[in-house]
Amino acid sequence: MAVVVSTVEVATAAKLFRGFADPTRLEIVLALLEEGELRVKDLVARLGCSQANVSAHLACLKECELVADRPEGRAVYYRIAQPEVVELLRAAEVLLTATGSQIALCDNYTASEDVR
Repeated sequence: MAVVVSTVEVATAAKLFRGFADPTRLEIVLALLEEGELRVKDLVARLGCSQANVSAHLACLKECELVADRPEGRAVYYRIAQPEVVELLRAAEVLLTATGSQIALCDNYTASEDVR
């Protein structure tokens, strides 16, 4: 197992986890994990966010190469780009099963951080 050692790698890893910490981005990634491919329109309907908000989050995820797109006619379909994203989400699910109640009760993370 590779261990993050240098300050640069730690900073990059922290950025990755901050990206997943955004509730809307995480919901988008989870929706793509569940459905495979979705259009912005599908994500807007599913998440109840504005088209601009979903598009901005998808652009962020795409720029980081976590999400890829595929144009089809006038539509663009988005999907998870890296299999490691799926592995990370599955590992998080296992960890949350073991520790989720403690994380939910943790005073270090406030409800205000969960606002879209």
